[in-house]
Amino acid sequence: MTAPNMFIVYVTDAPASARFYGDLFDMKPVFESPRFIAFDLGGGVQLALWSGVDDDHLGAVTRTSEVCLTIDGGADRIDALHRDWMARGVRIVMEPHDEVFGRTFLATDPDGNLIRVAPVD
Repeated sequence: MTAPNMFIVYVTDAPASARFYGDLFDMKPVFESPRFIAFDLGGGVQLALWSGVDDDHLGAVTRTSEVCLTIDGGADRIDALHRDWMARGVRIVMEPHDEVFGRTFLATDPDGNLIRVAPVD
């Protein structure tokens, strides 16, 4: 079976975004170059930040995705994480609320890429 093993988030400044994600998720890069930085997520899967492609090269491609952090501990833990991220100055674009899958909220990275917090399925 072949499965995705790297998820790439396009950013304008890879080192600055790596600091943001590293601080937010308490992780360190496993690979660094000036425009491409990768983090190990475990199980052979990586999250990569890439500032090597600009809109002129992508043309009219629409990018609609989000990084999702699933956590256990229920609504109280999600609300506590929301308060922690607010205190850190993370931009929240959707306050905690209940969806069909449970408690969730949305934040953004410095480039406006979405980061969802949701419960473990």
